[in-house]
Amino acid sequence: MIITRSPLRISLGGGGTDLPSYYTEHSGFVIAAAINKYVYITLHQTFVQELIVKYSRMERVQSVDEVQHPLVREALRLVGITAPCLEITSMADIPAGTGLGSSGSFTTALLKALHVLKKALVSPTELADEACHIEIDVLKQPVGKQDQYIAAYGGVTCFRFLPNHQVEGWPLKIDRDTLYCLEDNLLLFFTGYTRSASEMLKEQDSKSRNHEKEMIARLHFVKDLGRESREALEGGDLAEFARLMNVHWEYKRQTSCHMSNGNIDEWFKLGRDNGALGGKLVGAGGGGFLMFYAEDKMRLRRAMRDAGLQEVRFGFDFEGTKVLSQS
Repeated sequence: MIITRSPLRISLGGGGTDLPSYYTEHSGFVIAAAINKYVYITLHQTFVQELIVKYSRMERVQSVDEVQHPLVREALRLVGITAPCLEITSMADIPAGTGLGSSGSFTTALLKALHVLKKALVSPTELADEACHIEIDVLKQPVGKQDQYIAAYGGVTCFRFLPNHQVEGWPLKIDRDTLYCLEDNLLLFFTGYTRSASEMLKEQDSKSRNHEKEMIARLHFVKDLGRESREALEGGDLAEFARLMNVHWEYKRQTSCHMSNGNIDEWFKLGRDNGALGGKLVGAGGGGFLMFYAEDKMRLRRAMRDAGLQEVRFGFDFEGTKVLSQS
């Protein structure tokens, strides 16, 4: 049996500039942080001449081509798994559609497990590249690359997405005290709404491909905010980072009528009125988690709890995709 895990993530700046429709023309920049909430994959070789895939449903098929789950099917093809007699099970600390990059985490964890099964070593960069190839090139999903890369790398990491499709990644140069304060003062609250990231990103992807000036200008602005966030974090100015979160969210919510709704707007205001210095919705928008930066955490927690929102407490993950067990 092989067990692997990949961390979920939060975006700290530049989200949306990691889509090929933007970065192939202008380059992209994102700061992302892996968190200690995970997607797990288990592989078990069996004596039964069939391929069993368990996720929110269960599949029993005789060949890879019959697998309905697109990420599982294409990962098996990419690694070269052709014979049945294999059981694949996935589990997650937090469900999909909540803005924490679960699809990228699922794919990297699955690929890692399949490479271990084949007794092949693979670097974090290779793992992320393969996951991106499956989602973007093979399945034609209008998604970016930050989820796969931060899942594979872990840590609090800066990524530059270049027009030639290369990705440069390096740890954010943040001192230890600032890192601990950031980790301690960021809070996540579930809105109760789930959505498909690819559905939310279709509009952006289409407009970027068509070189619509307004969309390109918006993404330029978001990229600039990401760079300013990097400077604030590396300079230890967490109040400025929180202010930039507000600017990002207020700008982002104006880009689409589907980005927010009345309840989310109300909860955001409630958070700002009760100790949050800054905040935004994590991910592509439309639901998922509200993330706040707050020094008066007790007051914020009380207000959000009274409003019916569930908090998910987390820390940063610095290991990335890894093998937990192999036997």
